[in-house]
Amino acid sequence: MSSGYKTQIKDISLISGNVIAPEGFSAAGSHIGIKRKRKDLTLVHSEIPATAAGVFTRNAIKAPPVGWNQDHIAGKIRGIVINSGVANSCTGKTGVKNAELMAEIYAECINADKHEILVASTGVIGVQLPMQVLDQGIKNTAPKLGRTGKSSENAALGILTTDKFVKEIAVEFEISGKIVKIGAIAKGSGMIHPDMATMLAFITTDADIEPKLLQKALQQTVDDSYNMISVDGDTSTNDMVIALANGKAGNTPINTENEDYCGFKKALEYVNLYLAKQIIMDGEGVTKFLEVEVTGAATKDDAKRIAKSIINSNLFKTAMFGTDANWGRIMCAAGYSGVKFDYTKSSIKFSSGAGEFSTLTRGEPVDFDEDKALKILKEREIRVIMTLEEGEASSTAWGCDLSYEYVKINAEYRT
Repeated sequence: MSSGYKTQIKDISLISGNVIAPEGFSAAGSHIGIKRKRKDLTLVHSEIPATAAGVFTRNAIKAPPVGWNQDHIAGKIRGIVINSGVANSCTGKTGVKNAELMAEIYAECINADKHEILVASTGVIGVQLPMQVLDQGIKNTAPKLGRTGKSSENAALGILTTDKFVKEIAVEFEISGKIVKIGAIAKGSGMIHPDMATMLAFITTDADIEPKLLQKALQQTVDDSYNMISVDGDTSTNDMVIALANGKAGNTPINTENEDYCGFKKALEYVNLYLAKQIIMDGEGVTKFLEVEVTGAATKDDAKRIAKSIINSNLFKTAMFGTDANWGRIMCAAGYSGVKFDYTKSSIKFSSGAGEFSTLTRGEPVDFDEDKALKILKEREIRVIMTLEEGEASSTAWGCDLSYEYVKINAEYRT
């Protein structure tokens, strides 16, 4: 499949690396023994205290790492410790204590206070963290913190679970005459659904930006990226996106929603949208990348709700897996989205690298060539455009098909 992000944005340049690309950040990743073979620990470090922002799962059940971070994200942050393999979710008082212990162990390694450390865990729910393994693993990995290509690679690997490839990006751009960088790593391939999907993302930047504006930019870009993707309709208990800004770029501090803020937000949106699409590209058992665009809606919220409803439809997903142009499933999903619209004015079109065809035009079914449709739907990347005639608002959601392999992966997840 392609990268899933084909459009470059003016004045934003892709650079090598990920969370270590911005000035003043280092990282490391190791296999410490939580999982059988793959790396299972990642450490991120800021050499000076950083401003932090976070967006967290809206699942009513929140894992202890989420609670710890929500309690401490308003303060200055020196580092993040992430383990994979065990989620530390639904683990009672012991899980709460273990999340705190993770922060405490890492804090001692970098001469920080535990309240300056954020934590994250991903993996199997309902299992206690092996704290002896984590204790020794964190202490052994902290001395490996660095800014090399290997450090970058290991950090991206340490957060993965069923992922088949790393998800990372780094960009640079200019703010008030200074070069500013944003770098990020993410994980996710199953239990992906709007409301923070089932994913983790960690973002670093050397921009100097006020905490409230960092939080606002993060929330708004998350709403249009991670919260517009879906693999299977499941939202986890551990999802989070964390951003750290240490100000090392030396730009004029961003403390108002001015041109500098808009430039920073545009770059952050680029990063988050790229990673969100990479998560879909790596969806469990995925054979097709799906993009659903809804145009002509009365409001952006209406467009979002319809696009999400379609991309979440298991019947639509299975039709795409079977290369079946069953557009009635799209109409059904739009109809139960809760948005009121005149469906007799709606139009639907499919497109891919092999061409395009319409199935509905202003409420009237269109005869189409089934052989041509089959050829178009056999492509790996498929776009669906649903046009309403209610207004000028639009929104896009991204997802994938639902395959036999998805069932196999999740039927055998613990074994």
